[in-house]
Amino acid sequence: MDDKIETPAEASSPAAVPQQISKVSHAAARKSKVAARKTSPGKTRLQRKPRPGTEANPAGAESPQHHLAQMRHDPVAIRRVFETGEYPYASRLHTGPYEEHMLKLQQELLKAQRWIEATGERIVMLFEGRDAAGKGGTIKRYMEHMNPRTARVVALQKPTERESSQWYFQRYISQLPAGGEICLFDRSWYNRAGVERVMGFCSPTDYLEFMRQCPEVERMLVRSGVRLFKYWFSVSREEQRRRFDARKDDPLKQWKLSPIDLASLGKWDEYTEAKEAMFFYTDTADAPWTIIKSDDKKRARLNCMTHFLWSLPYPNKDLSIVRAPDPLIVGSTEHVIGHDLHIIDKTVHPNLKRG
Repeated sequence: MDDKIETPAEASSPAAVPQQISKVSHAAARKSKVAARKTSPGKTRLQRKPRPGTEANPAGAESPQHHLAQMRHDPVAIRRVFETGEYPYASRLHTGPYEEHMLKLQQELLKAQRWIEATGERIVMLFEGRDAAGKGGTIKRYMEHMNPRTARVVALQKPTERESSQWYFQRYISQLPAGGEICLFDRSWYNRAGVERVMGFCSPTDYLEFMRQCPEVERMLVRSGVRLFKYWFSVSREEQRRRFDARKDDPLKQWKLSPIDLASLGKWDEYTEAKEAMFFYTDTADAPWTIIKSDDKKRARLNCMTHFLWSLPYPNKDLSIVRAPDPLIVGSTEHVIGHDLHIIDKTVHPNLKRG
């Protein structure tokens, strides 16, 4: 049976008028109900919580993004972030954007590795910082897709009796790269400047001799053609304790907790003093320190890798991916000890201080 097609004449006929009036009245009723809901003091629809950084701001209020952009161009604000230990970001980086950016950086890292192999460059990277600062996770992301034949991780155990009788730097120097290789040290000769000083594993004389020799050793390495990168991962006290607690409850991470790690929790100030003394003695023009704020591990990894790639002159670098690192995350020792009025006292070994 064919559908009936209404003609214009039929639509305007007297029989059709009541139907049109009925449609208009129904539409008016719907509008009145919507208006009643908007003005009703009863239930209201729940608003979806905005994502961090996208919240609506009152008229004239400064957005978080604008505030961070201003801080990145303010040397005083940057110094304050590193001096006080304040973390500049209120929320952590989301996993999706992090993984997308990390993959692109790892692709650039392979370009850099091919350039290192082709030119015979020698790369040494030192990863230092407090326990649970994020060093190991960052090294893992570096090594994830690199060719293991020319890139390796050096993570030495405590020295044997024979190694303890050697020149202190000897067991580290034997691990240095040949041409075309990258060595990533998960802790390094700087154990003497940190844990050995704080825990009393070396004498004051051994400590001071290390501080005198270290800049000379590193200067010789750099002048021989080694590209030396020294990264210090800086974590806040609260975040370190949170990560320690997480490790206690995770059977896959409990191996990361040692008696020395647990003892370090009560020696926060001593480690801070040792760190600043180390910066004072060993941050040189030949081998400067780069500080990575690591309360957010994802931002720390991305910015560490960005700094490394930004520093290498490998060809076909994609500058849309490899840009200057975030100055609120990546800093120098000038930001930490540049204005410290007590730095001279901190550079003295604790056992040599006058009581």
